[in-house]
Amino acid sequence: MKLLQLIISIALSVLLSLPVNATTLRPGDLLKVKFPGEDAFNKSFQIDHEGQVMMPEIGRIKLADKNLAEARQILVGKLSTVYKDLTKFDVILQERRLSVTVLGYVKKPGPVDLPLNSNVQLAINSAGGLAQGAQLDKLQIRRQSGLIVFDYKHYLDSGNPRSLPVLEPMDEIFIPASPLIGNVQVEFDARTLTASGDAGREGEAIKVFGEVHRPGTFAFKKHASVVDMIMRAGGVTRYAGIEQIRVIHDGNPFPFNMREYLDTGDPALMPDIRQGDVIFIPQASDQVQSGSRTVYVMGEVFKPGAMEMKEDTSFYDLLATAGGPTRFAETRMIRVLRADGSVKSFDLQAYMDGDRSQSMPVIDPGDAILVPEKTDMNEKSWLKVHPNRAIRIIGAVNRPGRYEWSDEMSLLDLIAHAGGPVAQADTAHLQILTAAPGGQAQSISFDLKRFLDNGGDIRTIPAVRAGDTVVIPELPKDPNDNRSQWIRQSSDRSIYIFGQVGAPGRYAFNEELNFLDILSAAQGPTAHADLANVRITHRGQKGQEVTHLNLHTYFQTGDENLLPNVRNEDVIFVPERGRAWLEKPKETVVRVLGAVARPGRYSFDNDMTILDLLAEAGGPLNSALQDRIMVVNRVDGEAHSRLFDLVDFAKSGDYSQLPVIRSGDTLYVPGKEQSTWYRVVSTLQESITIFSFARLVGF
Repeated sequence: MKLLQLIISIALSVLLSLPVNATTLRPGDLLKVKFPGEDAFNKSFQIDHEGQVMMPEIGRIKLADKNLAEARQILVGKLSTVYKDLTKFDVILQERRLSVTVLGYVKKPGPVDLPLNSNVQLAINSAGGLAQGAQLDKLQIRRQSGLIVFDYKHYLDSGNPRSLPVLEPMDEIFIPASPLIGNVQVEFDARTLTASGDAGREGEAIKVFGEVHRPGTFAFKKHASVVDMIMRAGGVTRYAGIEQIRVIHDGNPFPFNMREYLDTGDPALMPDIRQGDVIFIPQASDQVQSGSRTVYVMGEVFKPGAMEMKEDTSFYDLLATAGGPTRFAETRMIRVLRADGSVKSFDLQAYMDGDRSQSMPVIDPGDAILVPEKTDMNEKSWLKVHPNRAIRIIGAVNRPGRYEWSDEMSLLDLIAHAGGPVAQADTAHLQILTAAPGGQAQSISFDLKRFLDNGGDIRTIPAVRAGDTVVIPELPKDPNDNRSQWIRQSSDRSIYIFGQVGAPGRYAFNEELNFLDILSAAQGPTAHADLANVRITHRGQKGQEVTHLNLHTYFQTGDENLLPNVRNEDVIFVPERGRAWLEKPKETVVRVLGAVARPGRYSFDNDMTILDLLAEAGGPLNSALQDRIMVVNRVDGEAHSRLFDLVDFAKSGDYSQLPVIRSGDTLYVPGKEQSTWYRVVSTLQESITIFSFARLVGF
């Protein structure tokens, strides 16, 4: 040891005594150039893997294997063709670097630049680290002096830096691929890589196959036993015949009874294993055949198969031994298939929820427990759900169809399971078709909209059961948009509006709507509508009833009591102004006759006066005898007449002189030709005319 330290100190002394210019340049070294006045040279230059350095103006110059003096001489010679004064030009070794190449199973293969004292691990990390599938125990370093193979895994296990070779410039580190990855490049993780073992050398590997969870090829380790190798393969399966394990060495089988070893712990029963051995765990065929105490668990359990049961084995014991139900299991419809051919159903979910109306099934040898698969709501085959446990929902829901039913579900559960009503659903008229005794279908109506809007006792929701059909109708479409749709709208759920409205027709109606809602739906009255004489015919009453409505009065007063109550099947008629007089009963009009601009029949109410009536008729003519206007009416069945002097009223303005006019009265405005004086003058004029004509002809 002292001799080695003496040699190292002498070598260091020799190296320190050497002049700087005697240092030999190599790839990776950083050079500092001193050239005052030239900024292009004021930086570091590194010698690449080819031993060359890139200099301004002169390009690539090879300087590897040269000392600093030789390098300066070469550079000065090349630069002299460009620069005149090179007396102050100099080259200095700024830093020693380690330049190596990393190839093989790394993430970023290629050349890497490292500090001088770097090792293999730093070189691999600079190349991005090892790729999955790299074989760690056979890394190589290739250099001019030869090939070095070393165990990188041993370094990772021990942390001993002496287990790694010292790197030199221009070394090439190669990481080979593990033989487990085959000849095809695939993406996999560490678990996938080791799923078939972790062996590296084919001739030294131990093969484990048969009834183990992860059969494969595993690396041989000293002092490893058969049990150790089986554990590395994930252990034996439930079907393994552990009494008949075979260890094959050099073509000769050696039996191993692991059950006997586990029962006794005798190490003499354990066979030795060597490199290249094969361990085979056969299947215990007698455990999967039928026997006198065999029970079968099938369907959606984690470990289905045949099981040997004891006398006190329960249903829970067998289900737990089979791994329990999977998440796809329909635990409400478990069936026990008896050896005698009978079938018993069992609702495990209800039993776990505390329902003791059914007892736990007793399992006997030869029975089979079937845990069926849960029916997917998108399953195309509806035959998977028996009619006695299915319910149907059709109509205006998002997912109409046939669904599996349970008694603890409600109507709201079913509607929610079907995705809820669509926007066009008529939830106020939901129908439930249920089978009544005798095979007759009974229809039950339910106003779901009112319940959702106002709430109420949850017990008022109709009970549904398997076999029922729930129908959610669709709101009727506007018949004005498509006349062929009108037959889809029931008359007992409709109201009619005719006459002078924007869109007359038949409209859907319910108890929450009123007269103004229907009038708005029909786009309101037109400009020619006679709002004072709107009529509503109530067809749904025992005796037909007609309500008269003056919308003018409602719009003036805003009195909601004036609006009639309308119901389904009612008819609303908005007449036209100025319609034919025959449409107006005589009891509802006033007749204006004589010398007026527009004689005729006029609508009249108690708020109007004779002045309003004369104005509506265009006023008296110039030939009218305005002081002799006559009002004719009937009082208690007798005709009465009264004169009205319009000229005198105009002079006095006394409204008390105005006669009372009622519907059914007659107003007569005589003309001048009806006066006595006018008749006398007319007769005299005629006589004079006749006398003058007689004299003219000579009588």
